[in-house]
Order: sequence, then C-alpha cells, then structure tokens
Amino acid sequence: MGLLQEKDRKYLQDLFAKELKNNVKLIFFHGEDCEYCDLESQLLDEVQELSDKIIVEKYHKDSEKGKEYNVEFAPALILTLEDGKDRGVRFYGIPSGHEFGTLIQDIITFGNGAKPQLSPETIAKLQSLDKPVKISVFVTPTCPYCPRAALTAHNMALASDMVTAEVIEANEFFDLSEQFGVSSVPHIAINRNPDKFFIGAYPEPQFLQQVLDLAE
Repeated sequence: MGLLQEKDRKYLQDLFAKELKNNVKLIFFHGEDCEYCDLESQLLDEVQELSDKIIVEKYHKDSEKGKEYNVEFAPALILTLEDGKDRGVRFYGIPSGHEFGTLIQDIITFGNGAKPQLSPETIAKLQSLDKPVKISVFVTPTCPYCPRAALTAHNMALASDMVTAEVIEANEFFDLSEQFGVSSVPHIAINRNPDKFFIGAYPEPQFLQQVLDLAE
C-alpha cells in the first residue's frame, strides 16, 4: 500500500512538472537496526515516481559513498543536483509529517538550481564566513514551526560552502536529543556543541545573528 494519498500524488506531480527545471538527486543512506529505513526508502520511491527529474540513489551508510558524504547516522538523506556535489543539505530521520513539506520545498529549491532563498544581506554575511559552521535543527513531525527553521538552515547551507545544515528527527535519534538537552523543538544547535543552541523558528535576520554569535 502506498504512503502517499492519490490526491497528494496528483498535487505533487503537477507541482513538480511546473517547478522543476533541473534534475534533483536524493541520496539515501540506510544501515543495520534502522527502524525507519525501509519506510523512508519506500517514501523516496514514491516521490521519485512523481517526476522524471527526481533521481534516487541508495547506499549503506558505511559504504564508500557514505564516507564521501560523511554520513554519521541512518536513515540519512542528502540532496544534490545531478552533479552529486555535497551542498550541505541533509536530513537524519524520515522527513514525515510537517517535515515532508520541508523535503518538497527543498526539492523545488534544488530543481531551480539550488539558489538560496535568502536576502542578499544574509547571503553576503554567510559568504564571508572563514571557518566551517554546522547547524543542527532538531525537529518532530508534529511541530508546525519546525519547517521554517529547517528551511532557513538548509538555505544557509546553500548560500555558503562553509555551512552544513542537518535536520534531525528528535524522536528517532533519542540519544542524540538527550545529549543536546532537546526538550522543545525546533532546537537549533551550532557546531554540535550542546551548550551553543537556541530554540524557535526565528525570522531570518535573527536566526542568522544567533548562528553567527554562537559560532564564535
């Protein structure tokens, strides 16, 4: 039985036909004892069926490809253009519930050339970074504010080669959530430091300022 309802399939087919100008590659990584890997694999198969511009590749997280993309956990999903260049946009955990919308918006952004949907001021500040910054956005599928934070982070990764943005499903990676003291979402940690975080879907200028301040 399919995961996507027929009306959703039709809507997304029409949306992708209208919006996707370039091919988009979804690179999926699975592993052992991975409770949600089969489900995400099925979801990605169904998404791939919606457009001939969506390419899905699947690998074990411990494969050479997993090492190439520095994949730490499974399930993992990395979005790229057809060239496969890592632009720092990734999901750890199945993008379900509200986060399915994040995935769809990311696909559209990549389908339009992976141009960051940010103000010129934000892009300029991100492009002036001189050291790597990792943004970890902890989310849950039921959180209506999380997609805004997730998309802001992913767009920041697209704006600068120095930025990696990972969206982490807090319930699937409970140990990691506990390590980072995640009690409400979106919980945004900087450079994988449990003490450097902020909570909430901030507007873009404030989100950027938090990232820059905490990355110092």
